[in-house]
Amino acid sequence: MKKFGIGQPVKRREDLRFLTGRGCYTDDLSRPGQLVGMAVRAPLAHAEIGEIDTTDAEALPGVHLVLTAERLKAMGVSNEIACLAPPKDGVVHGRPVLAEGRVRHVGEAVAFIVAESREAAEAARDLVFADLEPLDTIVDTARAGDPDAPSVHEDAPANRAFVWSFGDAVKTGEAFSRAAHVTRIRIRNQRVAPNAMEPRAILAEYEEGKGFVAHLGTQGVEGILHQFATLLGEPEERIRVVTPDVGGGFGMKSFMYPEYVLAMAASRALKRPVKWTADRNESFLSDTHGRDLVSEAALAFDEEARILGYRIETIANMGAYLSNFAPAIATMAPLQVVPGPYRIPVVHQQVTGVYTHTQPIDAYRGAGRPEAAYLLERLVQRAAREMGLAPDEIRRRNFVPESAMPWTNATGATYDSGDFLGTMEAAMARADWDGFEARREQARTRGLRRGIGMAYYVECTLGAPSEEVELHFTDDGRLRLYVGTQSNGQGHETAWPQVLADRLDISPERIEIVQGDTAAKPTGGGTGGSRSLQMIGNACVVAADALIARGREVWAALEEGLEAEDVEYAAGEFFSRRSNRRIGLFELAELARSAELPEELAGGLDIAATYTRPASTFPNGCHIAEVEVDPETGVTRMVRYTVVDDFGVVINPMLVTGQVHGGVVQGIGQALGEAVAYDEDGQLLTGSFMDYVMPRADDLCRIDFHFREIPCRTNPLGIKGCGEAGTIGACPAVINAILDALWDDGVHEIDMPATPHRVWQALRDARAAGDGDRRKVA
Repeated sequence: MKKFGIGQPVKRREDLRFLTGRGCYTDDLSRPGQLVGMAVRAPLAHAEIGEIDTTDAEALPGVHLVLTAERLKAMGVSNEIACLAPPKDGVVHGRPVLAEGRVRHVGEAVAFIVAESREAAEAARDLVFADLEPLDTIVDTARAGDPDAPSVHEDAPANRAFVWSFGDAVKTGEAFSRAAHVTRIRIRNQRVAPNAMEPRAILAEYEEGKGFVAHLGTQGVEGILHQFATLLGEPEERIRVVTPDVGGGFGMKSFMYPEYVLAMAASRALKRPVKWTADRNESFLSDTHGRDLVSEAALAFDEEARILGYRIETIANMGAYLSNFAPAIATMAPLQVVPGPYRIPVVHQQVTGVYTHTQPIDAYRGAGRPEAAYLLERLVQRAAREMGLAPDEIRRRNFVPESAMPWTNATGATYDSGDFLGTMEAAMARADWDGFEARREQARTRGLRRGIGMAYYVECTLGAPSEEVELHFTDDGRLRLYVGTQSNGQGHETAWPQVLADRLDISPERIEIVQGDTAAKPTGGGTGGSRSLQMIGNACVVAADALIARGREVWAALEEGLEAEDVEYAAGEFFSRRSNRRIGLFELAELARSAELPEELAGGLDIAATYTRPASTFPNGCHIAEVEVDPETGVTRMVRYTVVDDFGVVINPMLVTGQVHGGVVQGIGQALGEAVAYDEDGQLLTGSFMDYVMPRADDLCRIDFHFREIPCRTNPLGIKGCGEAGTIGACPAVINAILDALWDDGVHEIDMPATPHRVWQALRDARAAGDGDRRKVA
């Protein structure tokens, strides 16, 4: 194994830059003559807009421009950010750049101020008068379709944005009709806020005759470029999108936002740079949120506790408008893995997307797959209880066996590889599953309830199926790799060179990464859906092989008496099999740059190569959580956490461990504390870290992570992806553990987040119900 090659825990080379304060994020950028943008946000969740008076604000010294929807359209700017995944036969309302006619959620922008300083912009914001006539609101996902619910959009009866279904309802119904046992569950998967460390920001520049340069944190520049061109009415050639370092994305930074359009339009109007940076309160009010589903689901079992069918009905909150990909996140994104790791013959799923007076929903780490896994694993755990089976036993009876791979599941996805049983057993061994009852009894002596919870997930990688990379040699003896993905902290600057250097047998220190600039690399599917390593890693393999093939041809063209078929490549050098002639890769690249080559070899060793995946990959794994609950206070403490994952071939164990740890923490955060809350009037109650519970170090325990390398059979590297896996398995494992801890106390159901108050209340209600039952018997 090579020192810095595939499989080695190479340290992240970008960390030196970040840890020594040399990272460069959007808000670090400034330009001469720069102005400051600021949104004027609606204080009501639903209101008719009368007059918007900007006179006093515009008269304030230092104020250069105040934009409203009417003025924005007069400038030739579209006032609607389109939904890029519109549902068939749905009622589609994209997100307004500025509210027009009505506001439909608290924090919706009604005007945009551009001033010399933040202080001037804040003063002007307070002088904008918006005449808002309050209207009734609906924020509750489950009640959005009620007959008496206020309408969000008049053309959407019962607030339905769409109704989507998949599967055979008749065959699924037949499976349930012959079932020996049916387990049902109703689950709320609550709304959460992404809360990236770096808030959203943009620095927009416009120069007459040249066009725009937009600096902003994204998860890929190509999609943002296309949307800017459409919204601004400009050709793409006049817009350059540049993404510097990005401090976390989690899906949220993939999308177009009103503030981006407003800053660009203002820069064009004023011919000066305009910068907008969100504060944390604005992030809570304006970023897309995630999750927010209410599902009723059922599993049908035969006499041997084997699954016959699976039925799901979900209400998915879209918020007030359809964000770029929101409908797909609730429907198509999880579809391939709805059956999870189980042999489920038939599935029927229906999703009703509803509008509410809340912020738009879109992808959040996992993007539909955590929701699917949470529902299924809660249901399987409940079924085991009802049928008197151990959590591992019900899974053993229903897992797809390794011998059946490749396996095509009930939704049509083909799992190419996996050993679900072996991975579960490895996790149980590492978690000391057999010794748990002793730990439970020991906790009881301390007045605590200890529980253990298991979850097994299958993920599918998503996103554009093709990715192109370019390789260019520099004058100073380095190799530049141009990619269309975007690191948000995952370690791409380390992983991509590691793969390419392994294939070319050169030092990764000689490889530079170029990303996040449409002037350098205008195309690319971006980062999301755990796709980046699968796509760029395999594209690097294709590119390296193409480079070696090109090198043989180039050297043969330059060296008299040398035939390409006689040239071999190893240890970073080309050499002839028939003589002692040899030349280094970088030496040949320099020679080719100045040489006269045949037309077909023009460009020397600089090449582009594309990788197209034949199928999604299917990472999978088993999470086991142990918790202790104090029945007097409801406080839940994580005491043990075990993960065993199958990510196929692991390129860098250190990077993978970091990704899993981060994902697990986000899942634990949602399970125990995180929740976006609105009151009945649509006012956001969790608009700061004073009210929104983020996971902290002392909420956690040591995470024991181990991986099993079962190579993927559908790509050259055999990799499967890992970026979202931790989040997918954590929520059901933690909630299953809490229910296990409290089951004998009569708590058989609880929704996330399992806050101390919610747990305490569930215990109190269970005791009251038990006392009532005992009185009836007496």
